[in-house]
Amino acid sequence: MHGHTRRDFLKYAGAGAAALAMPRWLGAAEAGLAGKRPNIILVLTDDQGYGDVAANGNPKIKTPNMDRMHNEGVRFEDFHVSPTCSPTRCSIMTGRHEMKSGVTHTINERERMSLKATTIAQVLKAAGYTTGIFGKWHLGDEPDHWPDKRGFDEMYIHGAGGIGQSFPGSCGDAPNNSYFSPAILHNGKFEKTDAYCTDVFFAQATKWIDEKRKAGAPLFAYIPTNAPHAPLHCPEEYVKKYEGQGLTQQEMAYFGMITNIDDNLGRLLAKLKEWGIEKNTLVIFMNDNGGTAGVKVFNAGMRGGKGSPYNGGTRAASFWCWPGTLKPAVVDKLTMHRDIFPTLAELAGAKVPDDVAAKLDGRSLAPLLADPAAPWSDRYFFTHTGRWGKGKAAESKYAGCSVRNQRYNMVSHGKGGNAKWELYDLKADPGETKDIAAENPDVIKEMSAAYDKWWAEVLPCLENEDAVGPAVNPFKELYWKQFGGGPTESDLPKQGRKNKKQ
Repeated sequence: MHGHTRRDFLKYAGAGAAALAMPRWLGAAEAGLAGKRPNIILVLTDDQGYGDVAANGNPKIKTPNMDRMHNEGVRFEDFHVSPTCSPTRCSIMTGRHEMKSGVTHTINERERMSLKATTIAQVLKAAGYTTGIFGKWHLGDEPDHWPDKRGFDEMYIHGAGGIGQSFPGSCGDAPNNSYFSPAILHNGKFEKTDAYCTDVFFAQATKWIDEKRKAGAPLFAYIPTNAPHAPLHCPEEYVKKYEGQGLTQQEMAYFGMITNIDDNLGRLLAKLKEWGIEKNTLVIFMNDNGGTAGVKVFNAGMRGGKGSPYNGGTRAASFWCWPGTLKPAVVDKLTMHRDIFPTLAELAGAKVPDDVAAKLDGRSLAPLLADPAAPWSDRYFFTHTGRWGKGKAAESKYAGCSVRNQRYNMVSHGKGGNAKWELYDLKADPGETKDIAAENPDVIKEMSAAYDKWWAEVLPCLENEDAVGPAVNPFKELYWKQFGGGPTESDLPKQGRKNKKQ
């Protein structure tokens, strides 16, 4: 290791590390970054697309702070995530495909991350980091699935996939919650706020970072906003910023929500500089799936949006800023959200348990952060949109799936019974307009064999497919216990209503 010895690594790794082996994904090229132990801030927006950033070519949107990160940091231009919310969050937390942790949907108990999974928060915490989450969790609303049980010291979250959402079973937020002045679950108790949701999450995260930075230990702040996820409820002053541009009311609200995030991001970056910790803090900005309400305005020439196996459903913005350590650069290698876990662990000098490291699907991005031209072998990126009907997993093998490598995207968007593969050459045809499957049977054969192997691996991991949720959402029950009140008939699923009458 250039710049750091094995002794240095073990010192960073914490008590008991001397008996443990070096991670299998640690290489020489990134040794200058390994174990530097920066503060880490990960900002993840919800339902913003790659194209919803001005610096990515959008002619309408106003995102000066995202643009600054785009220009001043290391930018991954072929970075991919899952097609929807919970799956992406699960892959970030575990470094594995979400289905290997039982996540195949965003509701119906199938958004719950397996309790057997090890999270990056747990790994960082074991390495001496203090950890906090501020915003959208969406990996299980039952108390045993909450982030404070999954490695987070500080928990400041809403329930369900969006503020105010509620579904049969466990997935649901506090009753009658709103994007304006939401009730937020803070370390097990609800707090009523008096501001717009994004402002609330960033303000709490900023306050927490200020407190923890003074203690000296490195910190990991995860800020997954619920905006600009629908409903498109946006402060009026931000909607007005987009008047007169020929946009619909929904598009104006959607872009306004993103600009509000951008303003909060700018304030946070300014605070890091004011506090004098800017050069010891890695800030990552990314989005969680393909675009939604802005796709018709601008989609960077891509096909598909949220929920799609095409390139537009998974390609995401990924900006990494660490002033004084990372030089501005563009990386064109195929990278993904599953790479975040091993990357952060390596930068933190954290020991990943051997059994966990052996199962990671991601690779450390540290070589590319240090040198965008570093060797990077080709790989497969498997996507499945999931969301099949209850008990329909096995027969949904080919329903909304894709296999990516550096050059090709092989896609099946049928109902799942049989493979009807399409093939696109992303170098020659980035908009995926010409299906070249018939001309490339050898490519189809090779990629479909890889997909078959992957599907055989994930199918036994789908532990939530037959799960039965509680009659009432846990967030609602806790809220009523704290503030009074109780369920109405509309708060109960049909089975719950029947039981109540009995």
